[in-house]
Amino acid sequence: MHTAVGRPKPEFGNWVSKRMIYVPAIIGVALIALMTWSLIFAIPAAGFFLVAAYFAYARYLFGPHGGDVQGAIWAFLLDHVNWQGQGKALDIGCGSGALSIGLAKKFPSATIVGIDNWGKQWEYSKALCEQNAAIEGVGERASFRQASASALPFADKSFDLVVSNLTFHEVKDVPDKLQLLREALRVLRKDGVFAFQDLFLMRQVYGDVGTLLQSIRDLGMTKVVFVETNKEPFIPWALRLPFMVGTIGLIVGVK
Repeated sequence: MHTAVGRPKPEFGNWVSKRMIYVPAIIGVALIALMTWSLIFAIPAAGFFLVAAYFAYARYLFGPHGGDVQGAIWAFLLDHVNWQGQGKALDIGCGSGALSIGLAKKFPSATIVGIDNWGKQWEYSKALCEQNAAIEGVGERASFRQASASALPFADKSFDLVVSNLTFHEVKDVPDKLQLLREALRVLRKDGVFAFQDLFLMRQVYGDVGTLLQSIRDLGMTKVVFVETNKEPFIPWALRLPFMVGTIGLIVGVK
């Protein structure tokens, strides 16, 4: 949290939690103990250790001291936000506040609102977001509140920009993800800009991406463009698996 000279740094966390490493490793150890009864447990033990090793490597790649793939994915979204920077922006699923803070720094005349449910499976919180925003010098323009992406606590046409990163697929109470996109676009003003990055190429979640894009256009959106983030060189081969970010894509457009 601090540099060598005591200067605070933001803590944006890691999309691969330590629990994803420790749990399979502990199971592997337990299976090794069972090998005193039978060597058959050696095979599943090796499997669990491989899973732990993979997630440890993935955590390294995502983190700022490894490949910083998280930072590259946030930056990729920000680079595709074609907005004048005047007015209010909403970040749906703000997590640790990284994307909200990135918006505030890129658009110094804008005010940013970040919302998240901050479930127990994540190591994030409203307090962490506020702390990170203060450290980055944007605390006066970035605010955070707890809310669900399925029922945004804002009136229609409240924001000039709406963004979201790797959030919609995590919302378990709405199987129809188009409903979540519709809700996000509801709070966007006429001529407002949106940029949503998620696992849009995961067919079991979103279906055919072409059909999804047409459904978004049918909601009255214009200039709708899809970019395959998963093919960008900053995503290493080890993270291109479907359950990581192998199906990630970016949808940008105008209302």
